[in-house]
Amino acid sequence: MSKVIKGTYTSEAVAGFNPRTAMEEASRCLLCHDAPCSQSCPAGTDPAKFIRSIRFRNVKGAAETIRENNILGGCCARVCPYDRLCEQACSRCGIDKPIEIGKLQRFAIEQEKIYGMKTLKAPEEKKALKAACIGSGPASLACAASLAQAGYEVTVFEEEEKAGGVLTYGITPARLPQEVVDYDISMVEGLGVKFKFNTRVGKDITIEELKKEFAAIFVGTGLWNAKLPDIKGKDLDGVMTAIDFLKKARKGNGSYKPEGKVVVIGGGDVAMDCAVSAKLLGAEKVDIYYRRTLEEAPANMAEIQYAISLGITISTNFAPDEVVGNGKAEAVIFKGRDGVSEAKVAADTVIFAIGQAPEDMKEIAPFDLGEKGTIKAENGKTALEGIFAGGDIVHGGKTVVEAVAAGKMAAAEMINYLEKKEVK
Repeated sequence: MSKVIKGTYTSEAVAGFNPRTAMEEASRCLLCHDAPCSQSCPAGTDPAKFIRSIRFRNVKGAAETIRENNILGGCCARVCPYDRLCEQACSRCGIDKPIEIGKLQRFAIEQEKIYGMKTLKAPEEKKALKAACIGSGPASLACAASLAQAGYEVTVFEEEEKAGGVLTYGITPARLPQEVVDYDISMVEGLGVKFKFNTRVGKDITIEELKKEFAAIFVGTGLWNAKLPDIKGKDLDGVMTAIDFLKKARKGNGSYKPEGKVVVIGGGDVAMDCAVSAKLLGAEKVDIYYRRTLEEAPANMAEIQYAISLGITISTNFAPDEVVGNGKAEAVIFKGRDGVSEAKVAADTVIFAIGQAPEDMKEIAPFDLGEKGTIKAENGKTALEGIFAGGDIVHGGKTVVEAVAAGKMAAAEMINYLEKKEVK
């Protein structure tokens, strides 16, 4: 069981391995032939290989294995759902308990940083054609890194003042400290990738203007339109979306304090992040309400347990029916799943964490869009010449590691496209 730290908003929730405990954990590995854990990573990371490296005291080799496959290895070590992927596939599951692969990955990347290991380097020879990435979330960062490693000059356009997308603005530091995000991004920059901040494509610069300089363009803007239920009182002061709350909290870096009693509505990791953030920022009381059972909740069980350990209550089988108040939120009325039960809960701040949707992608380019407004793309290729897309803006809200995989897949298609253009 991982050691949980109950600290401040900016402190990490779970302690990592030290060299001794990392070696002890790595020594539990069965050194499987065709290791099942290595076949379960969406990003193609090879846990069996880097665990073997740690076991035999080759920590740099472990870090290299991670970085070669996942430029965001530090971030994924914190937020990847290992329990549903590589750890679930671990051969030790039938003996005692799976290897703590996520914490071993975290250890290798922490050692990489501590000792200033050079695990990646940009190719000396640069290609003539340039590429651009719109957005700086996991998919775009992975795409940019792959393109840079192939020798292409890449510029990332980001409308915020910092890179990272959901990594920087959508996850609580208790799960993902900003210094971890910044360090992973420095790996991308180390490959020669350039960043242009405070620039919204479609508003500050058009896609047509980009096409004059860049031969291929990747769109990885993510999902930044939060969903709100169509209920009375949703527009009252004190009601906000998870995206707005988490952004405000991250930008405040511990100085922002949510008002009074906080009610978080939702059952995913984002809801847990909101509740934990509110609690660590000093909210008077924090309650989570979810319309289904705890077993049906999409949140990682470790995140649920951490929220509970902080004194956050979780009530299930209740859906919001109305936010009441006189100009400002005062309470939320919930209806029970049984169709009979009702609860009225005092709330000064109401945070809806019930899903996200894309912004209007037609603002960027005339994409073919799905029913939910996401971009239609096959293996990263859109119907538009020279324009590619991947991550949540294509597949909806998925995990960081799946976004990394999508960015890598799109980069492979872009490299193929650019190579053909170079031949002409």
